[in-house]
Amino acid sequence: MLPNTGRLAGCTVFITGASRGIGKAIALKAARDGANIVIAAKTTHVNPKLPGTIFTAAEEIEAAGGKALPCAVDVRDEQQISNAVEKAVERFGGIDILVNNASAISLTNTLETPTKRVDLMMNVNTRGTFLTSKACIPYLKKSKIAHILNLSPPLNLNPLWFKQHCAYTIAKYGMSMCVLGMAEEFKGEIAVNALWPKTAIHTAAMDMLGGSGIESQCRKVDIIADAAYSIFKKPKSFTGNFIIDENILREEGIKNFDIYAIKPGHPLIPDFFLDEHPDTITKKMESHDVLPELKEEKSQPPPKPRSGAVAETFRIVKDSLSDDVVKATQAIYQFELSGEDGGTWFLDLKSKGGNVGYGEPSDQADVVMSMSTDDFVKMFSGKLKPTMAFMSGKLKIKGNMTLAIRLEKLMNQMNAKL
Repeated sequence: MLPNTGRLAGCTVFITGASRGIGKAIALKAARDGANIVIAAKTTHVNPKLPGTIFTAAEEIEAAGGKALPCAVDVRDEQQISNAVEKAVERFGGIDILVNNASAISLTNTLETPTKRVDLMMNVNTRGTFLTSKACIPYLKKSKIAHILNLSPPLNLNPLWFKQHCAYTIAKYGMSMCVLGMAEEFKGEIAVNALWPKTAIHTAAMDMLGGSGIESQCRKVDIIADAAYSIFKKPKSFTGNFIIDENILREEGIKNFDIYAIKPGHPLIPDFFLDEHPDTITKKMESHDVLPELKEEKSQPPPKPRSGAVAETFRIVKDSLSDDVVKATQAIYQFELSGEDGGTWFLDLKSKGGNVGYGEPSDQADVVMSMSTDDFVKMFSGKLKPTMAFMSGKLKIKGNMTLAIRLEKLMNQMNAKL
């Protein structure tokens, strides 16, 4: 872990989305120096699915050695942002660092993303970052430290990162474009940078997105907090950078990254928007050609019983089904498989007891997955993680992404039998 130096003692750090997760971790790291933390977040009442409020975060910050100012802020509301900034200046005398961490996510393709979800992502991620920066900049200009840090990715225009979740990518890249523009606009006055993790980070939101068991493939929020702290130590001239957490910590001399792992030694899920990962994953997994596009025509029913690795996999899956599995999953999956023993298959985890079979399901599928038969068998036997298959282009997904990720839990249960 990166040691605290006391550099941020007495500094005021304004953090959006600081009631939990990455935002709170950055707040606690600064608080250990004796910083003043403005917790600008929405949650004022306990949510059983997402633990933590601005008030519980404030208690932790005070306990860590900092001073806390909890402010109820929805970054979609310009007046709420302005009120929080005014309170911060009145209480602490100014603002030295702004962390734009608040973000909304929906990993859905164009046709599956409702307009209200598009608006939410654009208004929280891009617009919220812009408005919060705008409100804080007059005070940041007066600071000797003067940093803006956006939790957003490098601007990677590889179509791979647009095709499965176009709206989300645009919204996150809007945050990154704020870095590009404001770093140049306020050069010499304010350092403006972006920070992004190399791997998935374990948060309550990640649990909701990925389901139970996802944490073993993630790093702790501490790695982002340490990386942010490293950035805050740098001068105003360090600006316009798109920083990866692991890279900057290596520069700090950290060599053992197992200290940040939830489960040291366990394979980690690579994060989005970094090209090195699909290539690396592909090499590690006995590369196949990129999957063909999902065909629109309906598959014909088989003239004879199916046999082979895919049929055997489905047989084992069927033997493992139960009412408990169905109750926990509540989804119908359709698989469009290319190659030998391919075609259309389904896994019904809505009907009583569950069902599998060749052909289309009797009810509309919630998720359609397209991949090769070889990768399908590897995925169900645990040799290929669904998340990595998706990110490396081996798996195409149409439909409810949350339900798609939920299937990984079932696959983990199948591994021992396959």
